[in-house]
Amino acid sequence: MEINAVRLWQRLMELGEIGKQDSGGVTRFSFTEEERRAKDRVISYMKEAGLTVREDSAGNVIGRREGADPLAPAVLTGSHIDTVPHGGKFDGALGVLAAIEALQSMEEKGIATDHPIEVIAFTDEEGSRFGFGMIGSRALAGTLRQEDLERHKDERHLSIADAMRAAGYDPDRIGQAAKDPRQVKAYVELHIEQGSVLERHRLPVGVVSGIAGPLWLQFTLTGQAGHAGATPMNMRRDPLRAASEWMNWIYREAGKYPNAVATVGKIGAAPGGVNVIPEQVEFTLDLRDIDEAARNALESSIWEYGNRVCASHQVELAVRTLQRVAPAPCSPEIMAAIEAACRKAGIEQPPALPSGAGHDGMQFRSRWPIGMIFVRSREGISHSPKEWSSQEDCGAGAEVLYHTLLQLANERKK
Repeated sequence: MEINAVRLWQRLMELGEIGKQDSGGVTRFSFTEEERRAKDRVISYMKEAGLTVREDSAGNVIGRREGADPLAPAVLTGSHIDTVPHGGKFDGALGVLAAIEALQSMEEKGIATDHPIEVIAFTDEEGSRFGFGMIGSRALAGTLRQEDLERHKDERHLSIADAMRAAGYDPDRIGQAAKDPRQVKAYVELHIEQGSVLERHRLPVGVVSGIAGPLWLQFTLTGQAGHAGATPMNMRRDPLRAASEWMNWIYREAGKYPNAVATVGKIGAAPGGVNVIPEQVEFTLDLRDIDEAARNALESSIWEYGNRVCASHQVELAVRTLQRVAPAPCSPEIMAAIEAACRKAGIEQPPALPSGAGHDGMQFRSRWPIGMIFVRSREGISHSPKEWSSQEDCGAGAEVLYHTLLQLANERKK
């Protein structure tokens, strides 16, 4: 093995202690003290690997290893280090640390490349704090707008811009994080699968064919509050009854599409009394498919049914789009490089599989070629303290990333 799997594992465990909760899970939200500590730890690893480190205006931490031609477009790699509430140690973090390990191994072996390679730890991929994800990768792609920073707020009503200022960043400089596409050759991300396909194949690593695009919607249904005992069922304007009928229908309808998934993740009812008919109900919907046309068709059906069920219960409906991201196909050339790297690592015939989860790489779909490497997840569990990938599998993934980066950056002898 060309990389140091033990060192990679030790760093994964060390980083997993930052933000660790009593539940055993990890909570690191963007622009918090926990995230700052995690960034500083990653910076220390990058410096140990001999990388030149900087932090851009979006808070992305970038470590660069120069190529023989410093003006050649760079090969980018990395992931994120923020988490969902009580998340696992591997989601995002493995991609960042495996990339650092790959470059450190190149340095220790005296291997040079024609193209520079940059490792990026992106700011806020998950969207857990503000309900708006992939902040750092959007900024790098040049698609993050100033109004996004002001519009999206956390539970304390702090905007992204407010949180950035409190953490020492200037939101007015966010445009400076954008990367000129002429400066980038390719982007490769290693990530845990967060599913069980590789486990079924009994293989540690797979090649991603494309990333499903997430659509996040927030529905607000407003009816009329009333006494739970004094208001007959046929005289109620109950938004929760309408919402429950609608949610059940969404799940049934999504099951008719081969690659679609629909998730209601947050529900709230007000005023929230045991003996009070709710006046207002709010819930979110995460809708995904690797086929944008199929996702659009399902979304249209959901809107049509929602309007109909709300009208039948005399309930008003308001909808807010939190984010809409197009699916992102992976580059055939990068997929071929990953397949070749798998063979070098002793993994024959790695499966090609779609990613149902969103990743930072999808922000670059129209900017530069992208590719992804999946590492086996035990029982497919993720976003949970039970999330787990073995030391051997993490090492195998880092080995494949190492060979992929060398091929894309044109390995040469020093």
